[in-house]
Amino acid sequence: MSILNESLASRIAEWNNATPEAPDASAPVDGMSYVRGPSAPPLAYVTIPRLLRDAVSRFGPREALVFCQQGIRMSYYDLDRAVDELASGLLALGLEKGDRVGIWSPNRYEWVLTQFATARIGVILVNINPAYRLSELEYALNKAGCKALISARSFKTSDYAAMIHSLAPELESCAPGRLRSARLPHLRSVILMEDEPGPGVYSFAELQRLGGPAQQLRLPDIDRTLGPDDAINIQFTSGTTGSPKGATLSHYNIVNNARFVTNRINLTETDRLAIPVPLYHCFGMVMGVLGAVSKGAAMVFPGEAFAAANTLDALAAERCTAAYGVPTMFVAMLEELDRAPRDLSALRTGIMAGAPCPVEVMQRVNRDMNMSEVTICYGMTETAPVSFQSLVDDPTDKRCETVGRVHPHLEVKIVDGAGQIVPVGTSGELCTRGYSVMKGYWDDPEKTADSICDGWMHTGDLAVLDDEGFCAIVGRVKDMIIRGGENIYPREIEEFLICHPGVSDVQVFGIPDRRLGEEVCAWAVAVPGRDLTSEELRSHCEGQIAHFKIPRHIRIVKELPMTITGKPQKFVMRDRMVEMLTEGA
Repeated sequence: MSILNESLASRIAEWNNATPEAPDASAPVDGMSYVRGPSAPPLAYVTIPRLLRDAVSRFGPREALVFCQQGIRMSYYDLDRAVDELASGLLALGLEKGDRVGIWSPNRYEWVLTQFATARIGVILVNINPAYRLSELEYALNKAGCKALISARSFKTSDYAAMIHSLAPELESCAPGRLRSARLPHLRSVILMEDEPGPGVYSFAELQRLGGPAQQLRLPDIDRTLGPDDAINIQFTSGTTGSPKGATLSHYNIVNNARFVTNRINLTETDRLAIPVPLYHCFGMVMGVLGAVSKGAAMVFPGEAFAAANTLDALAAERCTAAYGVPTMFVAMLEELDRAPRDLSALRTGIMAGAPCPVEVMQRVNRDMNMSEVTICYGMTETAPVSFQSLVDDPTDKRCETVGRVHPHLEVKIVDGAGQIVPVGTSGELCTRGYSVMKGYWDDPEKTADSICDGWMHTGDLAVLDDEGFCAIVGRVKDMIIRGGENIYPREIEEFLICHPGVSDVQVFGIPDRRLGEEVCAWAVAVPGRDLTSEELRSHCEGQIAHFKIPRHIRIVKELPMTITGKPQKFVMRDRMVEMLTEGA
């Protein structure tokens, strides 16, 4: 890969080292719930390959990647060479700019390499959830029209290779790269992260060796055809109903979001960022990988999937200065720290996102994990993903009760059911407009039009802005409970119940009721070693919150159903609770 010329390197350095954003630049206008983010630092009109080239030119000898479980370490120079090698292999498969390649794997070195190699030649990377099963895999590959699939052999209880062969039995009798499958008509090549992948399949190592001088010589010419506005990534959203939608993101979307996210945690080339969150999600691949590369920081991956002990071991052994996670991950790490303390003195900052953070958890993370500068983020896949983020010096209450203030170069408004902007302090649907809004849902103009109007992405989240521009997410438009005419926000009840000393986690949702329309239901997880009863929680509510907010149904469970990214699945809880109540009627 050629080194950036001097003027381009200096321009990107200017983007990365520009004057910090003004913290007061995002106050609401005229008392209405509309905010515009700071105009500095400037947006970077660059591609992912150019972002990597800049990091290589400035930080080449520095460590770029550490995969603890695989025992792999790479400098930025090493990463650069490996990316070009794999990109050449992809060209040898016959892939061209605009083609789609699926990646189905937990957090592995091959995932990150594929992320950069596909971007290097303008191929669109399709992130496939590691938890997907047969029908979901078939849907994602066919919806995106993937010509190649790069996959791990297995992960946890999922036998990926067996599922692929079940969908494409033709692999047994075809040469690698020559697949013609009845159920997967677009797919031509399957690559397994395995030394002996079996018939019809390339090994990942074979793919790395597949390209030669002819393909290497094509790379500079291809690079000149790439544009920041090109689609480069498809991420399937985990909707609660209907088929998943493929949010389509450009270089411009995710490069800039990655930069601004890591600006707010003051990440630099001297930092070592732990990434235990999944790569298939924006948290891992955008905020983590691209965010670190935008600053020349080192990326540390503790394992293929999150485990509290392994993550803490990596934080200590690698002297990590920053860490990412959802609140449930931090709760698990705090519990593990109580059992076996580690030296986390190098930690300073990080990001907690994906779900609300209780004040008690934030205080313990600040104190016991030495992460005094941890920030909170809010966003969605369709906005690349972050729209709001706290600053490292925001008070603890603001970092827990709100999701911070709007990101640079974005506009946000909160609207009522008629689409009118509501006054500050009034709840409504949060809408985002700006550089981060996706290009659309892949091959689905109807759903795209339902979600984006005049450039505004309708998030479906209920939010409230205060007069300083801090945003509080109070629930989902679809999750709001309407009980006998009363609007009830589950988040408010959850924040009350989590304060009970016996509650480790809790989710509140509505279930159908013939008389009142909906009733309030809560599922709670007890603190380890603590007995907790539904009667105890109900008594805790009496006289403390309005009677109509007290859950009529309370269930104590061992764990809550979660997505692979740690988000609670209220629709699963709702369906199970309705089934149980129906069976017990």
